[in-house]
Amino acid sequence: MDNIESSVYKINTANGTGTGFYNHENDIIITNYHVVAGCHTVSLEGKDKNRYLTQVLYINPGKDIAFLRANNLPKPVGAVLLNHSTVSQTRDKVIVLGYPYGMPFTVTEGIVSNPRQSIGGSYYIQTDAAINPGNSGGPVINEKGELMGIVTSKFSDADNMGFAIPLETLREELEIVSELSNTFTLGCSNCGGLIEEKTDYCPNCGTNVDEKLFEELALSDFSLKVEEAISKLDINPVLARSGRERWYFHQGSAEIRMFVYDNNYLFATSPLNELPRANLSEVYEYILTADTGEHRLSISDNQIFLSYRVHISDLYSDKKEDILEGIAQLATKADELDNRFVNDFGAKMTPYSK
Repeated sequence: MDNIESSVYKINTANGTGTGFYNHENDIIITNYHVVAGCHTVSLEGKDKNRYLTQVLYINPGKDIAFLRANNLPKPVGAVLLNHSTVSQTRDKVIVLGYPYGMPFTVTEGIVSNPRQSIGGSYYIQTDAAINPGNSGGPVINEKGELMGIVTSKFSDADNMGFAIPLETLREELEIVSELSNTFTLGCSNCGGLIEEKTDYCPNCGTNVDEKLFEELALSDFSLKVEEAISKLDINPVLARSGRERWYFHQGSAEIRMFVYDNNYLFATSPLNELPRANLSEVYEYILTADTGEHRLSISDNQIFLSYRVHISDLYSDKKEDILEGIAQLATKADELDNRFVNDFGAKMTPYSK
């Protein structure tokens, strides 16, 4: 199971997070289309918190399947098994792997409630295993590590009712992987033909195609300004995106978080360290007297934070460049300070540290 877990990744986009898993045979990451909708490039994040720039290679919105490829991703030792003859049966035990709500890696289990539940003209595996937003695109496996399906959705007003795309549907899509180039490709929902160029109809069968499927969703002007600051750190902003107007990334060991606060403020913060059991008076004195410029040291829930808050309107003023520099400097200071609290005061890194 440990080897399988290392092949399951969190997928981070400007629209949210989801889950994907590695397929050795084709050197691709498998996930849902809706996880990467509107994106041509996303990032993968493993249990080690490293992130990798990842290309969206293929999408089939009709089947809610997408294939990704990350050229620099270290190949995991193990992965879920696709080449098997096991068929899902009612009451079979299944295990769901993924990153619900963007949280750290999580495992839930349940049983197959219905192996062929018909919804909207397609068949799905219905299970009572706990499935939440962020699990989408993750593998549903049995105790042998064999893939049964791909998590696709959960009725928001129903309990213990999750659904997975059956393995046989995925196998149909995997047949075309060898035909894919490195160009973003759409699978026709009608005939399955491959479409590489933006068009309003399928060249193969003539079915209408939504041209917007080829387009990347545009970032807000505010997001572009924040990503200017991230670029100052020599970090590709795609690797920092963790949802709509949210950026979580590591600058060295320190985790940096940027998000909108109270609808009016851009808040940049870093959980540096956990308070030590000893030397508390020295820690408090340092926090109260250290000159950190426009950044602020504070304590919350037994953790030491470095933070920086600005009004969003200031990003549209003549203060913009100073603010972007201040955001970038917070990341650099955080990476220095978390080590200082360890070395000088015996504090520990937080669980968010890398």
